[in-house]
Amino acid sequence: MRHLLTGFEFSQDEYLDILETASAMKKDPAKFRQELAGRSGAIMFEKPSLRTRTTFELAFYRLGGHGVYLDLQNGELGKRETIADYSRNLCRWVDCLVGRVFSQRTLEELAQYGSVPVINALSDLYHPAQAMADYMTIQEHLGKIKGVKVAYVGDGNNVTNSLFVAGAILGANVTSFNPENCTPDAVVFSKASEIARKNGCTIAVENDISKLKDFDVVYTDTWVSMGDNTPLDAVRKKFNPYQVNKDLVDQSGAQIVMHCLPAHRGYEITDEVMDGNKSVVFDEAENRLHIHMAVLAKLINA
Repeated sequence: MRHLLTGFEFSQDEYLDILETASAMKKDPAKFRQELAGRSGAIMFEKPSLRTRTTFELAFYRLGGHGVYLDLQNGELGKRETIADYSRNLCRWVDCLVGRVFSQRTLEELAQYGSVPVINALSDLYHPAQAMADYMTIQEHLGKIKGVKVAYVGDGNNVTNSLFVAGAILGANVTSFNPENCTPDAVVFSKASEIARKNGCTIAVENDISKLKDFDVVYTDTWVSMGDNTPLDAVRKKFNPYQVNKDLVDQSGAQIVMHCLPAHRGYEITDEVMDGNKSVVFDEAENRLHIHMAVLAKLINA
């Protein structure tokens, strides 16, 4: 039994296999419509979602399975009954647990006490399936992943961490440009850096936005993560130099611009860039569906 909790669980060959399978499913979805016939999964969300919920539900449907959505936004997971008991119960009925949660520890407990694969659909530390969809999109538009130079710009968060993890494993060079005290997780960075060295690529963190030059990809995300009630205007002064606007994209030399969405237009990214000819953000969003299909098929049928 395999889980997708952090993204560190898979080798480069396994990542490439997931990307190849997702591409095949995108090209000919009808070929896979019985892949999960008779199988089911619990889709547990403590946080609101547009893309993640829609694509996981549709992924089960397109593969012939069924995803049961459990709305846990009232915070009952671990309160009404223990996380361990949630897992023990659900594993008697379903073949997979998908969790969009506040704490990484919640997913680890679900996996610890359960008997089916657990998939991280977002936690405070990681967003691994998002990163898989990101690198699938990069491959589609640039024709490769290995050696590609990716610049993440803004707040170092769970998306940044997963771009590091998947990038290191796949051989991409990833630099995160962040204001001071807004850098990615140090433990994740250290572990990803070690993998990157073995794969002949680099993982880096940089504060100086003037060094954003000669990159292939510029990627950004919201300046305030979901669940943080800090008003965007309160952090505008700190993050404004990292706004992805036309001047910054021109400075970077990037061929494509990415955003995991939802976007706060006029804050971390301008309309001109978001809707411009270098933007691939909606291709990226679409690829969430195909990656989720591939991950579900690989883990449930393992």
